[in-house]
Amino acid sequence: MAVTDEAIEKIKDMIVSGALRPGERLPKESELAAELGLSRNSLREAVRALSLIRILDVRQGDGTYVTSLDPQLLLEAMSFVVDFHRDDTVLEFLAVRRILEPAATAMAASRISEQQVDALSAQLDALGATPSVEELVACDLEFHRGIVQSAGNSVLCSLLDGLSGPTTRARIWRGLTQEDAVVRTLREHRAILAALRDRDAEAARSWATVHIASVEQWLRSTL
Repeated sequence: MAVTDEAIEKIKDMIVSGALRPGERLPKESELAAELGLSRNSLREAVRALSLIRILDVRQGDGTYVTSLDPQLLLEAMSFVVDFHRDDTVLEFLAVRRILEPAATAMAASRISEQQVDALSAQLDALGATPSVEELVACDLEFHRGIVQSAGNSVLCSLLDGLSGPTTRARIWRGLTQEDAVVRTLREHRAILAALRDRDAEAARSWATVHIASVEQWLRSTL
């Protein structure tokens, strides 16, 4: 493992230094192993590891390339790791969401277009007043994703996308067991949307905080 770690570090150094650039093809395995002073086996293991986290792209019959290194691509690996969360860490994911999502919602207030606001409003209208819990949670995910995307920060969008998965089950559970969860969620969505339409960043931030904190508070009381 130590030899593989060394190989990973050497490839990483080549990318960070600019010796290998995004989209560039790596030298042949035998040449690169000799250049880095590595065995071909350790180099192969390093390439396999770096391809799993989207640093390298192994193309069968064509060679190995550095990916675009786009933040959204690299953060896909975080989503994979997040999928292994335990139920007792859901509160921690919600706490991180409560820090990041209100900030993203406030950013969106000055950047979201009228067309995007109208699209979000139409989405809520289509949901109706008495959706099923599953429909509500699916809409909730799309609603917040749409807002965060309009904030214009791809890294923040990818982070929040990865963090939303572990809280989905908690939100469904809440919808099934808390009497006013559906009505409250719809009301909070409308309040967030109104703040965005008014370009009121602080109101948007406050309502997004209330929205996430209410799920967090309910879950804390049930655990």
